[in-house]
Order: sequence, then structure tokens, then C-alpha cells
Amino acid sequence: METQVFKAQEKESKTFDGGPARGVTGRILIGRETGAENFCMRLFELAPEGHTPSHTHDWEHEIFFHEGQGEILANGTWTPVAKGSVAFVPGGVPHQIRNTGTAPLTFVCLVPKGAPEL
Repeated sequence: METQVFKAQEKESKTFDGGPARGVTGRILIGRETGAENFCMRLFELAPEGHTPSHTHDWEHEIFFHEGQGEILANGTWTPVAKGSVAFVPGGVPHQIRNTGTAPLTFVCLVPKGAPEL
């Protein structure tokens, strides 16, 4: 296997805009397709007033906020996040992310092998 280098925008995106999610675009940056055996790296962009669904799952994930302003619901409390913020969400903890700014909220999320990639 060789090292791979590419631009995030070259990866196919999927938009979620209905039901429990609003204005969410996601991309699998590194996953099974690129040969990753342990983790999946995903890039999400939330439009202004966009939000992920409130959800819980068995696996942990790590989140790095790259651009924008928003909030993450964890432990029953909305906590502000912005460029440079980092969040660790343990398995089994209900959580949600929402954009509170006027520009897109962009974040990278890592999940372990076995979790749905997107």
C-alpha cells in the first residue's frame, strides 16, 4: 500500500437535509476504500442553521472543528465550539452538533473500524 495524498473536495459528498438532519454535507476522506484498517476520517459541513440528528451509538468518536461557529450537545448541555475546538464523545453518550453562525460549520470526525462510515 502506498501513501495517498488528495484534496478533501475531491471526495464524493452526500447531503442530509430532511428528517432529523438539516443542511449536513458529509464526505469520507479516509476509510475502507482508501485502505484504512482501523479508523474512518469524515469531513462534515453544516450550513447556517444546520444540525446533525440527536443520536447515540456504541462507539466513541473524536471531532476537530475547522471553521465556523456552533454548539455541541453533550451531557445534556449545549457547549459553544469554533475553529480549533476539539470534542471527544464517548460511546453511549447522546450528542448533536448545530451551526449557530452565519457561515458553514466544518469539522472532521473520526470513528473506529466497524462503525458506519457515513
